[in-house]
Amino acid sequence: MKKFLVTMLMFIISLNIAEAGHLEEIAERGSIRIGTTGDYRPMSYYNVETGSYEGIDAELSKLIADSLNVKIEYVPTTWSTLTADTLAGKFDIALCGISRTYARAQSMAMSDGYGIGMFGKTILCRKSDAQKFKSLADIDKSSVRVMINPGGTNQKFANENLKNAQIIIFNENAEIPSQIAEGNADIMITEIVEALSYIRSNPKLAAPLINKPFTSHSCGILMQKGDQEFLNYINFVLAELRNDGTLESLENKYLK
Repeated sequence: MKKFLVTMLMFIISLNIAEAGHLEEIAERGSIRIGTTGDYRPMSYYNVETGSYEGIDAELSKLIADSLNVKIEYVPTTWSTLTADTLAGKFDIALCGISRTYARAQSMAMSDGYGIGMFGKTILCRKSDAQKFKSLADIDKSSVRVMINPGGTNQKFANENLKNAQIIIFNENAEIPSQIAEGNADIMITEIVEALSYIRSNPKLAAPLINKPFTSHSCGILMQKGDQEFLNYINFVLAELRNDGTLESLENKYLK
């Protein structure tokens, strides 16, 4: 009987643990774990000089943490491991300019979108070469070197649409624009907002197709499936930030 009671007690405890959601865990921990690649201007970029994260997602992270009265605990991830790290529960949410895609929504949960109408695949090239690239066909030639970071939607787009161009995998996404400027590759597949950021900061670069993106989508906050209460809360925060004008202000600041 004693063994049976102990077993039942352990079972009840396990049920209580299983029922505890992210909101309760975050409150008890006193921090929210946020996964980020820190390599994507102007979304989430790690500034080595200041030792801090910058960008719209860094500001959104702080606003979410403040709403919960907790601190931020950043958890570095990469585009190649983002899905696996999310599924493994290495962080509570991920914010780093994550495209809302059907594939991600099938295995993970994604918040309502932000930056709607501001995201889409385009190219970054040297300003001296801008007139060469007026269409996807101009890029998909054997003489054109296309540099992409592995594991994200940039690689997926390149694999699906470029059959003849030379594909160069480069692990450090934040360093690809300088690689293009220096002539180590000709094209970077990127997002509208990232291209805008780099052509403003580097006079050697151009984004000739920025007004004619190949795709259109929004970004979302990524998390594990299975905790609807937590997803509802994140969407509630985004809705309130939209209602009071904060989100629009951030989008104007970073994405336009």
